[in-house]
Amino acid sequence: MKSSKILLVLVIALLALGSFTVSLAQDATPAPTEVFVPSEEGTLTIWIDGARLPAIEAVGAKFTEQYGIPVRTQQMGFGDIRNNLVLGGPVGEGPDLIVGAHDWVGQLYDNGLLSPLEFSDELAANIDPVALTAFTYDGKVLGLPLKTEAIGIYYNTDIISEVPNTWQGLVDAAEQAVKDGKAERGLAIPNGGGDPYHHYPFFTGFGGYVFGRDAEGNYNPQDVGLDNAGGLKAVEEIDRLVKADVLNAAVDYGAAQSLFVDGKLAMWMTGPWALGTLRDSGVKFAVAPIPNMDGTDTPAPFVGAQGFMINSFSQNQLLAQAFLTEFMATDEAMQALYEADPAIPAWLPLKNSIDDQDLINFGKSVANGQPMPAIPQMSAVWTAWGNAITLIYQQKEDPDKAITEAADAIRAEIAKSQ
Repeated sequence: MKSSKILLVLVIALLALGSFTVSLAQDATPAPTEVFVPSEEGTLTIWIDGARLPAIEAVGAKFTEQYGIPVRTQQMGFGDIRNNLVLGGPVGEGPDLIVGAHDWVGQLYDNGLLSPLEFSDELAANIDPVALTAFTYDGKVLGLPLKTEAIGIYYNTDIISEVPNTWQGLVDAAEQAVKDGKAERGLAIPNGGGDPYHHYPFFTGFGGYVFGRDAEGNYNPQDVGLDNAGGLKAVEEIDRLVKADVLNAAVDYGAAQSLFVDGKLAMWMTGPWALGTLRDSGVKFAVAPIPNMDGTDTPAPFVGAQGFMINSFSQNQLLAQAFLTEFMATDEAMQALYEADPAIPAWLPLKNSIDDQDLINFGKSVANGQPMPAIPQMSAVWTAWGNAITLIYQQKEDPDKAITEAADAIRAEIAKSQ
């Protein structure tokens, strides 16, 4: 790292540019991007969504003050950043840095669009290992994680005092709340399009998985575990709960949210993105991790992470690396980002100091979770898997047959892409 800093100083001295910060941000919800603000030698360019923009601009101003290197930002819709990098990066219209989701890295790296990062052991020790794993692909760290998320259980504290520590205990509490007339529904899990994301804890809780791992710990697309013995138990449990009307196909995300806000739903399995709505509603609630399902396996929800990534076509690779490791990877910068966009921090000194109990409890789900696979083969999974869950909710197919056929279809799709 010392040699990198010396080289950085030399680069800066050669550039000899004045100090200023340019913001190209416009509305909170920007229109589709027509003109890309690209990487330009001697000026650091960042593409970012709106929520964290002021905090990152403030860090950019400090970078400029110390090194005399201008930092400019272009605001984009979060979902547009990846697509715009794919379009603009190879033709020199991409930025130096983007802020995006960890599950982009497989596509972007395989297309030659991301540069690996170099972290000292001291810096890496300050990052949540789940988040660091999420941004590790093909043995390389491809992002500086900023925040994480995973689903848990919201529960109405006027209906139940706590979530039981076993899955069957949770199911019993859900049924009892309805039986006692305290709730219209005891439990809701989003199921639009089957929603494999929200149902993944069933699979891991009973011993299934979407992809196994190879000897190096990488996801192995040749090992699909949705229909192994644990996967079969998972769909049989979903089927059992549908038959008992604990789960219901009509209660999708929107219906569940309305029921919970109205005080008619005892428990809702979803993520921290619902916190704002529930807090504004005034309903009394708390958050708990998903309890053990099979007595031995802790359910592992998918973990999502967001962070900075370096465009491999950047004209300022060393500057981008220095901006991240020297300016963003600090307690002060991470605190500012947290205040701008409250979420579960990936920066451990901050994560261990926050006092938001709901985020602390969602953080337990993150600790139990598995990063959503970032490998390109993940795109072959969602449709067949979701269709199988939908058929079970609709009671149109035997659960074992539904998931076995789905897994076979996924394997065939992956084989076609080899």
